[in-house]
Amino acid sequence: MSETIVVLDFGSQYSQLIARRIRECHVYSKILPYSATARAVAAENPCGVILSGGPSSVYAENAPKCDPEIFNLGIPVLGICYGLQLMVHTLGGKIVRGKAREYGKATLEIREHGKLFAELPETMQVWMSHGDKVAEPPPGGFETLASSGNTEYCAVKFADREMYGIQFHPEVAHTPLGRKLISNFCFRICGCAGDWTMASFIEEQLQEIRRKVGKSNVILGLSGGVDSSVAAALIHKAIGKQLHCIFVNNGLLRKNEAERVQQLFGRTFDMKLIYIDATDRFLKRLAGVEEPEAKRKIIGNEFVKVFDDASAKIENAEFLAQGTTYPDVIESVPIDGNPAAMIKSHHNVGGLPKEMKFKLLEPLSRLFKDEVREVGRQLGLPEDVVMRQPFPGPGLGVRHLGAISRRTLEILRDADEIVVDEIKKAGLYYSIWQTFAVFLPIRSVGVMGDERSYDYVIAVRAVDSSDGMTADWVPLPPELLGRISSRIINEVNGVNRVVYDITSKPPGTIEWE
Repeated sequence: MSETIVVLDFGSQYSQLIARRIRECHVYSKILPYSATARAVAAENPCGVILSGGPSSVYAENAPKCDPEIFNLGIPVLGICYGLQLMVHTLGGKIVRGKAREYGKATLEIREHGKLFAELPETMQVWMSHGDKVAEPPPGGFETLASSGNTEYCAVKFADREMYGIQFHPEVAHTPLGRKLISNFCFRICGCAGDWTMASFIEEQLQEIRRKVGKSNVILGLSGGVDSSVAAALIHKAIGKQLHCIFVNNGLLRKNEAERVQQLFGRTFDMKLIYIDATDRFLKRLAGVEEPEAKRKIIGNEFVKVFDDASAKIENAEFLAQGTTYPDVIESVPIDGNPAAMIKSHHNVGGLPKEMKFKLLEPLSRLFKDEVREVGRQLGLPEDVVMRQPFPGPGLGVRHLGAISRRTLEILRDADEIVVDEIKKAGLYYSIWQTFAVFLPIRSVGVMGDERSYDYVIAVRAVDSSDGMTADWVPLPPELLGRISSRIINEVNGVNRVVYDITSKPPGTIEWE
């Protein structure tokens, strides 16, 4: 196991970003809830601990506090914003409400470089986000390393201990030299070697998969998306034909998707791929159903049944593999032990029946999305697979409003293919979170070839996001929108109008259903 730096999460919106910045230094990072005990932290055998920021005030009732014994573990600690204030408060210092709150860009004046600010300039731009400040140091004092116009104790080192605190956020892009500061903490203070690489991760996981699986068979529900594709490639490299991939065509896939997946995984990678064309089965169940949630439940329940039937035929299958990633794990664990505080529940396979007695195999559960993509590259997956935009589990079922029919699905499929094709030609596909077409079950009057038409409407959607939790619509160039509209109307029989969705999330959702 690689050396580790633990990040204690106090509810900061930047906790995942802190962990990612550490990993950019080739040091493994793990996020734990602030309520983790000193024993739990020590069990990770960390080289250091970072206390994240957070929205609370340390003197407020029910403010999140960490186990004070963490400060007695004898390992380096870095407190960021709330983390600094918590350290001072816990060790006997005083935190007060500042006369002026400090949000946004500020200039940091470095008094003492030491290890934390090594190779950094005398002044640097930083990003502040706080209303409280340190008023008095704890008994024993600390050395002031840097200050800003509004904050005297903007960076400190606790006396005779490798414990540091900073009032600004080095993890955000608005602190341009922040990555160097995090690097200094990792290497100069924690003594890390920087051996966390995707190559080392792959080798470690290959051994772990073989050890865990033994001679058993593994089942994986392959969707063709990034996570399941990389999981399949990694597990296949480890155990070869012991992996059985089940690919279900629910009739709601993108154009030529079934052929692409079978070609890449069944023939190019020579995996054991069970292909099930359940189009008729799904569309029969969906016939006449208009309510979005009802359609989702039908698609999910039918998938489980199809998957169950197929997996029951595979002998000696003890493991179910999933493409669970680290954000899935983090967001499924309550920060303070209260399930109500969870961001979301996580069901990677859509809720498999309890009678399916499988052990879970989740080899990507320690990785962020960009790391998953890099693993895919190193395993030989093509770039158009590892950089693929997210696609919803229910497929085109959540991009087709109203009752679904074979004809209207083909209209949507053809329109969606044109949207993606034009976005790729414009060189924008890999820089946008999602771009797709939506079928609207309304018809409008048009004029085509000097004749009156009465055909369907297609909406085009393009959004940017970092995690799918929030999203902003993308202002695509007018000439690109013009080409998309022209092609859809000219090439897709049954469409005479194209509209562009300029709704952000919130108030809208990314998908339409």
